[in-house]
Amino acid sequence: MNVGVCYADADRQLWLRMEMPDDSTVEQAIRYSGILERFPEIDLSVQKVGIFGKLVKLDAPVKEGDRIEIYRPITADPKTVRRRKIASDDDDDDD
Repeated sequence: MNVGVCYADADRQLWLRMEMPDDSTVEQAIRYSGILERFPEIDLSVQKVGIFGKLVKLDAPVKEGDRIEIYRPITADPKTVRRRKIASDDDDDDD
């Protein structure tokens, strides 16, 4: 079956497509893809993975055409960043 594995860091993105046996898991596909060698910072024991934007476990089975995604940790709380931006925009209105 044909599946893809993708990952992006701050500088580059990679989407690899490959053929896998029908009974493959997410983890098997990730390891087979070679993406862990290209991005040694990936730690599957910590980082979350998904298929088409939906979180899955490493032992989840993959299906024909699946896009397996490896997610980077969030480095900033989106709510806090938004609040700071709104507060900053409000400060600009005083001019």
